[in-house]
Amino acid sequence: MMKNKTRKARAERPKPSAWTRRLDFVPEPLLEFAHGQCAEHPRDGLYLYGPLKEPGSPTSMDYGVIGTSAGLERFSRWAKRVSLAIPRYTPRLNPDALHHITFPGFEAAFDTAWPIHPAAQIQLDEAYLDATIHIRNRAEGIKRTVDLFVTKLVAHADREESAPKLWFVVVPEFVYRLGRPNQTVPKAEQTSGSVTLTRKRALRLQTEPPLFPEESEEAEVYHYGQDFRRQLKARLLEHRIVTQLIRETTIAPDDFKNDRGFPLRPVEDPATIAWKLCTTAYYKAGGQPWRLANVRPGVCYVGLVFKQTDAFANDTNACCAAQMFLASGDGVVFRGALGPWRTPSRKEFHLTRSAAKDLITMVLSEYEEKHGAPPKELFLHGRSRFSKEEWEGFSEAAPPETKLVCVQIRPSKNEIKLFRWGNYPVIRGTSLPLSEHAAFLWTSGYVPRLDTYLGPETPNPVFVDVHWGECELQTVLSDVMSLTKINFNSCLFNDGLPVTIRFANAVGDILVAAPQKDGSPKLPFKFYI
Repeated sequence: MMKNKTRKARAERPKPSAWTRRLDFVPEPLLEFAHGQCAEHPRDGLYLYGPLKEPGSPTSMDYGVIGTSAGLERFSRWAKRVSLAIPRYTPRLNPDALHHITFPGFEAAFDTAWPIHPAAQIQLDEAYLDATIHIRNRAEGIKRTVDLFVTKLVAHADREESAPKLWFVVVPEFVYRLGRPNQTVPKAEQTSGSVTLTRKRALRLQTEPPLFPEESEEAEVYHYGQDFRRQLKARLLEHRIVTQLIRETTIAPDDFKNDRGFPLRPVEDPATIAWKLCTTAYYKAGGQPWRLANVRPGVCYVGLVFKQTDAFANDTNACCAAQMFLASGDGVVFRGALGPWRTPSRKEFHLTRSAAKDLITMVLSEYEEKHGAPPKELFLHGRSRFSKEEWEGFSEAAPPETKLVCVQIRPSKNEIKLFRWGNYPVIRGTSLPLSEHAAFLWTSGYVPRLDTYLGPETPNPVFVDVHWGECELQTVLSDVMSLTKINFNSCLFNDGLPVTIRFANAVGDILVAAPQKDGSPKLPFKFYI
């Protein structure tokens, strides 16, 4: 017998006759900073009050830097710059724009010392790096390039008693350009590698014995994703090394000019870049910039992650994971079992009852370990609708005192457009209830605090459906709005999607970018972003 009150799963979208056609509104959630002070905008709160001071918050940034000689020099210039105030950007057409805020300097913003000189520094051979990333075979080229970074970082961690809490990885532009999926090296720039085995032959080796032992060794490169960033993050998980990747063109755009003397690529203004990189650095070094204010006690949010595995798996095989987030905004990623979770005909992922139970059991165990009791409310978020089998598995794992709710949250691009009079679009927080359990919610739109809308076109809503379980729709919509404001990787006013959904693809990409050992540990969210 199910421990939670259930109801029959509803259709994905109610019929038009059931629509209430009444607009509603979700107030802008507040964030809490130091001394219990609150603000809507993360940068307001950090500028005026500073970050939360929780146990384990850093008093001085303990970071290392790895890169080429040129990359290390560029980072050094940037490190000096963010130690001081950086004036706000003043747009020519809108000099009073409220979304541009002066960066007061790292120590002033985070009440934490910012050493100009890193605690550790690793210099890479640029010529060798250039040769490896240009290897003709892309699988080999990217893996050997990642090998260089991983080997150096792991060797440092093994050699030193106290390793930096965070490593800045300064990525040369040629590595970024050729280290992405589906990139090819111009024939004139190609270098030779050692792998002669083709991907097709490597795939066949999974079902037939190799003719030569060397074939098995060469086939290994095809077990890794052909994306430099994802593979690097994935391979450092087992070593628990936290990284922040930075392109050289981001921190030193004036060093890279085209033939006409303009920057090679457009980047944001220096103050905005400083806000973003410094906030995520503070978070990854163990600090908590802010948390949601006025959150119900005992509430836990879990976002489900699915990603198809590499070419050696069949069309339905996928990795599943769960991202658990609390009111603090910090998260933990749990890797679930590999299995035939994908339904090709519907392009959806669904767990079996036992797999669903096992995954949520891991989440609840972690929550109880931290809080001494199970959560009062457990919300499961996913892009697809939840199956009855999944709901039964979740319910079997949840204790009687935990209210369990499954919520589908997905972007809605061309289903509905809402217009209003004036120069700006619909206000962020506007909702259009479709029934007692479903609504369109505009998480993007005009923001009074910023007195503008930052999007390029008429904003699209997200579709929110309380698919299984019972909870007031307004409460669910308010939670979704709140969860768009705890992205410590950007320090923006808000995201368009809640954090439980926002990073699902990114986390999944990393989980399948390199072979993972059985029983992979649960790791904080900061290892994946």
